[in-house]
Amino acid sequence: MKILFIGDIVGKPGRRAVRELLPSVVNAHAVDLVIANCENAAAGFGITREVVEELYALHIDVLTSGNHVWDKKEAVEFIGDYETLIRPANYPDSAPGMGSVLMPTAAGDFVGVVNLAGRIFMQPLDCPFTAAREQIARLKARTNVIIVDM
Repeated sequence: MKILFIGDIVGKPGRRAVRELLPSVVNAHAVDLVIANCENAAAGFGITREVVEELYALHIDVLTSGNHVWDKKEAVEFIGDYETLIRPANYPDSAPGMGSVLMPTAAGDFVGVVNLAGRIFMQPLDCPFTAAREQIARLKARTNVIIVDM
């Protein structure tokens, strides 16, 4: 199984680079699953529904985020609409969206993806290591392949 993880896509230049390069990378390496961090994909800060739709149209399977996911306030309204757009799992349970996802691949395997945020110089959050243990334990019931973005 081949997984491609794209780091922070920043603004329009980052989206353009992904649009231009991703197809050839996926084809050249027979990538089974594409994961990308999108928390700064809209003008360098946050996400919008339009940007999320654009990234999914590029055949990105899972979008992870981070503390900047909320920089565009509209994200609060739509993040829960996308099962494969995840926010840090160590945010309070009342935060919209989910902190992990179990993704089937084209090969029929499953990959768990967990998103976490650190706490140094950040707003107070739950311990990312406690959240990681909880999420990984839940996902291990279905797969041994788990990617953690922190």
